[in-house]
Amino acid sequence: MFNDAFEQVYLFTERGGDVVLAILGIILLLWFFILERVAYFSFSHKTMLANAVNEWETRLERKSWQAHQIRYDLVAKVEMALEANTRTIQMLVGVCPLFGLLGTVTGMIEVFDVMAFFGNGSPRAMASGISKATIPTMAGMVGALTGVFAISMIQRFVRRQKAHLEDKLTFDH
Repeated sequence: MFNDAFEQVYLFTERGGDVVLAILGIILLLWFFILERVAYFSFSHKTMLANAVNEWETRLERKSWQAHQIRYDLVAKVEMALEANTRTIQMLVGVCPLFGLLGTVTGMIEVFDVMAFFGNGSPRAMASGISKATIPTMAGMVGALTGVFAISMIQRFVRRQKAHLEDKLTFDH
């Protein structure tokens, strides 16, 4: 099973050229950071949230300017922990289509080289270059689309968690 998958990846990268390997590396890195965020949300965030709420609840005075600043600081610390690596994920999402475009350009250069050598009467000779022009574009777009979906889910979760924390840290005393 894994042998067939590796063979398919090998054939895909062979048809798409070296740029596809770079795109696959970027996608792996992208999903490493996405899975890191999921692991943080699943395991560590609840503890940090509980610590922030506990620190606020143990305060006797919650109405002064200083109390407001402490509340703001607690929310900011949790928000910073929630948003860690999100900029990196966004950057990698943006880089995927750019590398796809790089693959398109290198594939088209290959097509032009073939046309210069064989003339434009050899469609079979140009097919390899056209393949190397379209496969990286597709790979870059697929990587970007999966990343856009994941980062939108992460950002929605961060907004909900921040609002939830702000609701828990009340000024009731």
